Amino acid sequence: MQQLLFLAIAGALGTLSRYALGGLMQRITGTGFPYGTLLINVLGCILIGLVMQIALTTDLIPSNVRAIITIGFIGSFTTFSTFSYETMKLLEDGALVSAMMNIASNVGLGLIGTFCGLLIGKIALGGV
Repeated sequence: MQQLLFLAIAGALGTLSRYALGGLMQRITGTGFPYGTLLINVLGCILIGLVMQIALTTDLIPSNVRAIITIGFIGSFTTFSTFSYETMKLLEDGALVSAMMNIASNVGLGLIGTFCGLLIGKIALGGV
């Protein structure tokens, strides 16, 4: 039961973080392109790469804490469904180039972010 409570708290924190960062990015960059979603997705990829690298190669993050961080916080922080909706909306609006740029940048930068998170974890642990 305690694990579920911590998972719910982490989920709430991830949701609030997503809301705050997405809103901030929209105020900074405007609404022409979903930069907030892109930033959140890339940060989420970096975070999951870092957490998983540390959790699966050391005893620093126990498996129950790993689940709270990755499922609770990162799972509610990242925005794949929003990314999908915004891409479909761009396509419906006839903004094919923006839609393709959104897909390429989220997927490409997301993969690069996950790689960077894994690499940061290895470096932090002295493995590189």
